Amino acid sequence: MFAYMTSAVIMKLSRKVIISNELGLHARAAAKIAKLAEGARSEVYIVKDGQNVDATSIVDVIALYCPYGAEVTVKITDPGDVKVLNGIVGLIETGFGEP
Repeated sequence: MFAYMTSAVIMKLSRKVIISNELGLHARAAAKIAKLAEGARSEVYIVKDGQNVDATSIVDVIALYCPYGAEVTVKITDPGDVKVLNGIVGLIETGFGEP
C-alpha cells in the first residue's frame, strides 16, 4: 500500500504540457519560467525527451530546444511547491502571455 501511495504522490508532482507559443520556449519565456521556479522551496525541473534541466536556469531551459508543439514535463520535488508547478504549467498553456 505504501508504494501505491508513493506513486500517487509522485504523479501529482509532475504535469505534461504542450508548448503552445508559436515562438516556442525562447529566452523571454525561459526567464518567466525561471522567475516562477525561483520561488519554490525545492528543485523544479523541465523535462523533454528524458533530459531534466533546472527550471531556474534560463540557459538550461533554452538548451532543451522546445519549439511550438513540443511536449515537456514540469516536475517538482516538494509537494509544497504545487503552486509553482501549476503556475509554470499555466504560463506554458497560455503561450507565456504572448500574442
